[in-house]
Amino acid sequence: MFVIMVYDVNVKRVAKVLKTSRRYLLRVQNSVFEGEITPGLLNALKRDLDKIIDETEDSVLFYIWNHQSYSRRDFLGVNKTSWESINIL
Repeated sequence: MFVIMVYDVNVKRVAKVLKTSRRYLLRVQNSVFEGEITPGLLNALKRDLDKIIDETEDSVLFYIWNHQSYSRRDFLGVNKTSWESINIL
């Protein structure tokens, strides 16, 4: 499945959320990640993030498609996407 993850978390937890997210998805903007991921790894990512965030003030959103071919990404300006930065588990 193809996932776009967007987060807005307290500055105290940003580094941990960033580090955890990089283990599973590709960073495309400061608080935006995307990539192909299995359902099992998506559940693992959610469990890992749930241990970090404060559910009373932080937010993590997942946009999920069954396959990337059903989505399209356009951008303006500099394309900051770099597949070399992803850390495959």
